[in-house]
Amino acid sequence: MNRHHWWRDAVIYQVYVRSFLDSTGDGIGDLAGVRAGLPYLKKLGVDGIWLSPFYPSPQHDHGYDVADYRDVDPVFGDLAEFDRLAAAARRLGVKVLLDIVPNHCSSEHPWFRDALAAAPGSPERARFHFADGRGPDGAEPPNNWHAMFGGPAWTRVTEPDGSPGQWYLHMFTPEQPDWNWRDPEVAADFDRTLRFWLDRGVDGFRIDVAAGLFKHPALPDSPDPEADARTRDSVNPLAWNQPEVHDVWRHWRAVCEEYTARDGRERLMVGEVSVPTAREHARYVRADELHQAFFFDLLGAPWDDDAFRKVITEAMQDIAGTGSTVTWVLNNHDQVRTVTRYGEPAPEGSGLGAARARAAALLMLALPGAAYIYQGEELGLPEVVDLPDDVLTDPIFRRTGSRARIRDGCRVPLPWSGQASPFGFTSGAESAKPWLPQPEYFAEYATHRALADTRSSWHLYRDGLQLRSALPQLGEGTLRWLDTQPGVLAFSRGDGLVCAVNFTAAPVPAPVPGTPLLASGPCPPGVLPGSTAAWWIDGS
Repeated sequence: MNRHHWWRDAVIYQVYVRSFLDSTGDGIGDLAGVRAGLPYLKKLGVDGIWLSPFYPSPQHDHGYDVADYRDVDPVFGDLAEFDRLAAAARRLGVKVLLDIVPNHCSSEHPWFRDALAAAPGSPERARFHFADGRGPDGAEPPNNWHAMFGGPAWTRVTEPDGSPGQWYLHMFTPEQPDWNWRDPEVAADFDRTLRFWLDRGVDGFRIDVAAGLFKHPALPDSPDPEADARTRDSVNPLAWNQPEVHDVWRHWRAVCEEYTARDGRERLMVGEVSVPTAREHARYVRADELHQAFFFDLLGAPWDDDAFRKVITEAMQDIAGTGSTVTWVLNNHDQVRTVTRYGEPAPEGSGLGAARARAAALLMLALPGAAYIYQGEELGLPEVVDLPDDVLTDPIFRRTGSRARIRDGCRVPLPWSGQASPFGFTSGAESAKPWLPQPEYFAEYATHRALADTRSSWHLYRDGLQLRSALPQLGEGTLRWLDTQPGVLAFSRGDGLVCAVNFTAAPVPAPVPGTPLLASGPCPPGVLPGSTAAWWIDGS
């Protein structure tokens, strides 16, 4: 029998560092705050943490605009503090994954500054996508591509002599120029970055925009520019999912395997892969590429049993068929929180949204493969939907002027204790206000209250993680669908464990007699209430 690979059924907790816990009183979370919160995460029962970017950055996109990939921004601490955090996590048996951003950097990165100071056609500009404009005097962008966060994907530069010059490509914001991965210097520098952090003992990387990196070498017009302008999804086939990207992941996988061969510790690479189908997604997790890639289709599925069954079936067929395992997610730092998403259109979610979110969590933890939990989901936090315009920081809002699909509402700092803001997130006599304001109702979700209430979402997650660890039927493996009435989804795992979800509002007969092992809400023997999930051991 092959040895167990820890990542195949791991449960990883996403730490959005600036909103997790502030140790310095400046209103922004930091690495020392993460270290202080490790016992809480260990008690919850997760296998590891994924840290959002904490590198030096002007923070135009909260760290996803990296100015130095091999250091720590002073707002979050320093390398010595990172080393203390990594050591504390190792002592607790908690894996540490870093967020790496290879598609683009900050416009303040030294190499981009060098490019601006250099001449067209220079080696410095070859590290990025610089091109001459179209039309009279090159005054129009080189092509019709749109940026993911709104507006054109090109910005014109002023040349060192003061004249209007070339344009550079940025698929997100002008402060985030895209790297040109066809230049070998770019690949070599990212090798140095990987090894820098692997040498410091990290357990792997979450890879931002993993279907990006390469653009069509001719930079032609997009065939459907209007579709590209309407969405932040990766729909431009000329800018995303180019075949050469797979060579990068094969090389990075080999680097990770090199470190594993030295000490026996497996390093994990999990990619943010936005592609149209599960079959294309599966190409990224072939045996010599990424270990995992986030499967977002469950996150986007409507609250409907047929939709969930279709998504799960396709994932199991196409992704698990590669030899990898599916990596399930219900939420992250870019999405409306689950409670609110399932409760829409009610403001701040609703009781129905909370019940559905709890049921979805229990469903996800019963599925074969790995799972990622975004911070605050275990508390049942709703989206903060009424942040005033003057506190919004999302570049989508700055670029478009629209509040549609902005991400600040899921990034509000966590409540830890107390009855009023800052709810223990930041402390000290001279402490600053949290970087985003916390609503008064966050008091109901504070961690100290959640731990004391055995009916809370926190206890549901903790109990689910404990059972997932203890029961051999859960984690990696297969599932078998069970026949159910319309509106109900049920499947068995291994030897007799059954998970069922009632997507309707009315109670239905339970698929297994007796009291469930765990349920997302009150669940009498023989009954599965509406908007409820439960696990049983079927002894029949």
